[in-house]
Amino acid sequence: MATTFRRGLRSARAWIALGVVAPLGMVAVCAALLLDMRRDAWDKAARTSWNLLQVIERDVDRNVEIIDLALQSVVENLKIYDLEELKPHFRQRVLFDRAVNAKDLGAMLVLDEYGNALYDAAGWPARRLNSGDRDYFLAHKADPDLGLHISRPVISQLIGKPVIVLSRRVAMADDSFNGIVLGSLSLSYFNRMFDRIRLGPGGTIALFLADGTRILRHPEPNEELAPNFASSPNVRRFLRESTGSFVGITPSDDVERLYTFTRVGTLPLYLSVALSTAEIEAEWRAKALGIGLVVLALCGLAIGLSVLVAGELRRRNAAEAELALLSRTDPLTGLPNRRAFEEAFGRAFAETHRRSAPLGLLVVDADHFKRFNDRHGHEGGDRVLVAIARALSASARRPGDLVARIGGEEFAILLPDTDAEGVAHVAETAHAAVGCLLVEAQDGPVGRITVSIGLAFGLPRAGGEPAELFRLADAALYEAKAAGRDRTCYALMPPPRTGPGGIESWMEPGGDAPAPTRQGASGQPLAVPLAP
Repeated sequence: MATTFRRGLRSARAWIALGVVAPLGMVAVCAALLLDMRRDAWDKAARTSWNLLQVIERDVDRNVEIIDLALQSVVENLKIYDLEELKPHFRQRVLFDRAVNAKDLGAMLVLDEYGNALYDAAGWPARRLNSGDRDYFLAHKADPDLGLHISRPVISQLIGKPVIVLSRRVAMADDSFNGIVLGSLSLSYFNRMFDRIRLGPGGTIALFLADGTRILRHPEPNEELAPNFASSPNVRRFLRESTGSFVGITPSDDVERLYTFTRVGTLPLYLSVALSTAEIEAEWRAKALGIGLVVLALCGLAIGLSVLVAGELRRRNAAEAELALLSRTDPLTGLPNRRAFEEAFGRAFAETHRRSAPLGLLVVDADHFKRFNDRHGHEGGDRVLVAIARALSASARRPGDLVARIGGEEFAILLPDTDAEGVAHVAETAHAAVGCLLVEAQDGPVGRITVSIGLAFGLPRAGGEPAELFRLADAALYEAKAAGRDRTCYALMPPPRTGPGGIESWMEPGGDAPAPTRQGASGQPLAVPLAP
């Protein structure tokens, strides 16, 4: 298929056809590119939202942690038995020394079991207030295991501004309720943090409690203090999934937004960043318009260029065809060269393996070729090679057989779909054809010509490579040379599977490999093993 495609690209007609369909192709590519750009815009928005969430979440979580550590420190220090005996300024330092590390911490107070201020981080004596009716006080009084409690936004009795109150229970030695320690965190802390973030005109950041109460919304403040959105589908999803993203409609203004949300650490707080989908795609739409206009211009240009290219290709194809033929043909003998042989060998190996068919290979080398060159010069040696090429070509006549010159005085004969007896017969025919050659050099006959042949045969196995079969044939050729030349030695490839008869599973019914007429010097055929 790939070869057909490459040939099509070299065809002038193909380029003319391409010039017709190119505009459609370019429109399709443009559409794919624009869709990809749209996905990139959404991915960028999602990454931006998530990065913002992580930054905000870490800051809030860390500040709340610092306040909580200060609260826990106060709870522990209240257990000091002689606390009341300390001077006020020492007592203040003992109780509230960790409170200075928290950002935007408003008041830090210790309330007694009735809700009256007992100790105040701002100084001594404590400011007069009572929070016995506040939800956070009552929650600790009712639940001794409540731990850190984060209240809904309330108006501070001390500064008159909205705050959230973080509190912990203070217990007596018998674990009975003995008041609370609290720290107030101003909502201005969140507003200043969110002011540094640019989300676009339609973007919002919101912070919710686990009961659906919205602590604040930025940039538009809450219309009322601590509104509850527990019934909102978007908020229900925040609370249910804890972390994630989705596209949804904001009920308050019917604007479609990309919501990205996460829980703040292990706290009962949930952050969400919402970006308007129209703003996410605004930049992409502008680019899409520009790219569309450019593509229309390119479509017209492509049609004109395809006509010019088609004419040039006609000239180039003729030159390339001639070069391709020369690159795959041995210029002396006219046989396929080593490159063409290797390509054909690879295809034949794969095909015979697929069909479980046998494959034979002969590697042929002219005996004492150097003598021909020394006695009759290179011209005489070339005449010998040309004559051997004709003789070998006459020995393998089937359409699928291939005779190639693979280097110097070495040739190869590829015999797919040929049984062992047939391969041996071709080797004998080659010996006979070469032995009958009469070659004349400028200074007279060159004399008797012989060849040595290495024969390899077998069924290509799974995972095998053509080089394995070639190594067998090459090893058999060296044995033929060592055994006196002018003969054939063979090597059998181990079978893909071993049946009851072992290697005989793909031989002739008698179980014997076909015995070539010419064998090794010992009178026995060479069998070069191939590692399975």
